Amino acid sequence: MLSGFKDFILRGNVITMAIGLAVGSAFTAVVTGLTNAFITPLIGVATQGAGDFSKAAFTVQGVKFPYGLFISASIAFLITAAVLYFCVVVPMLKVQNRFTKEEPAGIKAAVRDCPRCYNEIPAIASRCGHCTSDVEPLPEALEKAGLLPSQR
Repeated sequence: MLSGFKDFILRGNVITMAIGLAVGSAFTAVVTGLTNAFITPLIGVATQGAGDFSKAAFTVQGVKFPYGLFISASIAFLITAAVLYFCVVVPMLKVQNRFTKEEPAGIKAAVRDCPRCYNEIPAIASRCGHCTSDVEPLPEALEKAGLLPSQR
């Protein structure tokens, strides 16, 4: 029983996920600190003092609702999401696009309708698979497949 647990813990994707969570948590703490130390005071400067959300609250029947904490957390979330998107996701998509090879289209990828039964058949077909009537293959499909009319 313990060996199965050990195998589970030592599996690569579990360790990678744990490291990702730890780094993400530390990154969130840094962004929250940045938001509280610089962004929120800058909003306060721009709005003549209304930007300090840390102490903003309202009271209903003696119960205090500190909505300023939610606003600060929302700003920190938006900054975190923007930084992760522009500094991690966009560069990774560029790297993936650079190294992915474009798949060649299959010979049967281009389709057309049979002129007799109107069922869909490959553009390269010389006979309909539904009604078995002879059809003329499309020249563009033959070129794409590397077959010239003289090679058939």
